[in-house]
Amino acid sequence: MIHSTPYDNALLAHIRASAYKLGFSQIGVTGVDLSSAEPGLLAWLEQGFHGEMQYMASHGLKRARPAELVPGTLCVITARMDYLPRDTPDDWQTTELEQLQRTGTGVVSLYARGRDYHKVLRSRLQKLADLIAEEVGPLGYRVFTDSAPVLEAELATRSGLGWRGKHTLVLNRDAGSMFFLGEIYVDVALPSTPAVQGHCGSCTACIDVCPTGAILGPQRLDARRCISYLTIEHAGSIPLELRPLIGNRIYGCDDCQLVCPWNKYAQRATLPDFDARDGLAGQELSTLLDWSEAEFLRLTEGGPIRRIGHARWLRNVALALGNALRSTRDAEQIQRMRAALERRLTHDSEVVREQVAWALQQSPELQPEA
Repeated sequence: MIHSTPYDNALLAHIRASAYKLGFSQIGVTGVDLSSAEPGLLAWLEQGFHGEMQYMASHGLKRARPAELVPGTLCVITARMDYLPRDTPDDWQTTELEQLQRTGTGVVSLYARGRDYHKVLRSRLQKLADLIAEEVGPLGYRVFTDSAPVLEAELATRSGLGWRGKHTLVLNRDAGSMFFLGEIYVDVALPSTPAVQGHCGSCTACIDVCPTGAILGPQRLDARRCISYLTIEHAGSIPLELRPLIGNRIYGCDDCQLVCPWNKYAQRATLPDFDARDGLAGQELSTLLDWSEAEFLRLTEGGPIRRIGHARWLRNVALALGNALRSTRDAEQIQRMRAALERRLTHDSEVVREQVAWALQQSPELQPEA
């Protein structure tokens, strides 16, 4: 159904008011012509920067063609939702960076410490679409949040939610980059909201801090070297040369965001869904490696970590334990770490067994004397 447009501005105001009540922080609108983004997408895929994420290539250029992905789409409503836990301290960036120095404990990316954002955003985008339908009648639409072949960052920047930072994430002057993105493809022709100018200037903090050198230059990311990709998307053994660089990061990596000057303006979530769960942040790696599969499933229920599965979780924790063994000289701590690793030497997964064996080889007790 193609809708007439006399009430477009009023409808947009209504959508924004409804979205704020649902916990969204900002709403934008953009058209469906993303053709100028196609060459960059194709070049990124041709260079293999997507690694094992075959879904990035499997839909061809539908990612850049919303009206092909969802026939009848006239525009895209974009949404931003802040995710910093509500009790986040003012010095959170410093606090998070300090956690990376506590090598015996695991670090989980901030966004993953609460409820799975896919579920939170999808349900609220659905409610927002229902509210729009109440205003315009039968509505053709589809909601997305980090799902299906959608160029989220491109849509967000075109609709004015922010600009593309040098780390490729979307940055907002009033909210930094600590937010999730979601979209509603609709068959209503709303007026587009204007894009905003970029404000990274000559800053290269995100490029300089990347532990594995995954950010090759402004807006150029090789996912195959990215710690978030390696600990979440990558299913096999992690390349030997990258293992020491991962440190104690066991799910995701926030480094490029922690050093970004704009994140001093990052906003706390308005929803309790993103409050950090007990048992994830700051836990001893030895304790995390001892989680049974049942414990893993119970403690990650409803959260994003669960989707990587128990074996990949153990691989990540074992890798971090290897890095911790190499850096610690506390005999009691070394003993605990080694004991936890040895209990996983007979795990069913070959990847886990190999990672555990590597970790044990990092122990000072096993290194040959000079």
